Amino acid sequence: MSAPTAPRATPEPCPAVLPEPPAAPARRPALDWRLRFAALSLIWGFSFLLIKVGTDAYAPFQVTLGRLLSGTAVLAVVMAVKRERLPRSARTWGHLAVAAFFLNALPFSLFAYAELSIPSTLAGICNATSPLWGMALSLVALSEDRPTRRRVAGLGLGFLGVLTVLGAWQGFSGLDFSGTAMALLASLSYPVGWIYVRRTLAGSGASTLALTGSQLFLGTVQLAVVTPLFTTAPGGFPVLPTLAVVALGALGTGLAVLLQYGLVNEVGPTTAQMVTYFIPVIATAAGVAVLGERLSWNTPVGALVVLAGAALTQSRRRA
Repeated sequence: MSAPTAPRATPEPCPAVLPEPPAAPARRPALDWRLRFAALSLIWGFSFLLIKVGTDAYAPFQVTLGRLLSGTAVLAVVMAVKRERLPRSARTWGHLAVAAFFLNALPFSLFAYAELSIPSTLAGICNATSPLWGMALSLVALSEDRPTRRRVAGLGLGFLGVLTVLGAWQGFSGLDFSGTAMALLASLSYPVGWIYVRRTLAGSGASTLALTGSQLFLGTVQLAVVTPLFTTAPGGFPVLPTLAVVALGALGTGLAVLLQYGLVNEVGPTTAQMVTYFIPVIATAAGVAVLGERLSWNTPVGALVVLAGAALTQSRRRA
C-alpha cells in the first residue's frame, strides 16, 4: 500500500565563483535495486495483513495513529542524520497539511476501518484501483494528461475488473458494501492528494525527504487530535497487534518511503511505480496463507483484469 511522497524540487542554482573540481562518482547502493524493489513490494503487500492484525486489538484510528507515529520516527532519525532542513514557508506547511490528509491520514484510516468488515485480500485489490482513479481524475484536473484510446480502454478494462472482483453478475451477493466502499474511497484519496501536490508543492525548494517527513508529522498531528474524540484508551497492549502496528509504521510507511525514494532516484519513477502491480498479489497470498482468508475464483481473475487496465492507463506509445 502505497505511502506516496512529494515530488523532488529543483535545487536552487549556486553562484559560480570559482571553478569546482570534477564531481566524484555517485556511490552505488549496497543492495541492487531489484532486491530493494522486491523488498518494497513485500513490505507494502504485507501492510494489509498487518492492518488486519492491528485492528484485532486496537480501534482503526489508533492503528493509524500508531502507524504514523512509527513512520514519522523513522524519517525523523534519517533527517537528523542527513541534517535535512524543514520547510520554512508557512504556505508550504499549509499545503503539506492538506497533502497529509489526503495521502496519509484519510486513506490509512479508511483502510483500517474497511478491514473491520472485509478481508485483507479485498483491501489489497481495492488499493490497486488507485492508478485507475488517478488516470480518470488527471484527465479533468491536469491539462498535460490528454485522453487517448489506449488510456480510456485501460480505464474501462480496469473498472470491469473491479466489477469482477465484487461479483456484479450475482448482485454483489455476500459483499460488505460499507467496507468495500471505504477501501475504494481510500484508493481514490491517493490520486486526489497527488494532484494537489503536483499543483502546489512542485518547486518549493525543499528536498523530497524534508517534505515527506514534514507531511507525515502533520498527518500524525491530525490523527492525534481526532483519535481521542472517537476512541477510548486501550485496556492493554497485546504483543502481536502492537508489533503489527509498529511494523506497519516503521516498515510500511517509514522504510518503504526511503526505499521508494531511492528507487525513483536510481531507476526513475516509471520503473519504481511498477511496484503497484505486485502489491495486490502479495496481499492476496499473505491473506490466504497467513490469515486463512477464503478466495473465490473471481477475486484473482478480477485482480488480474484490474492490473492489466491500470498498466494500460500508465503505458505510453513509443515514438
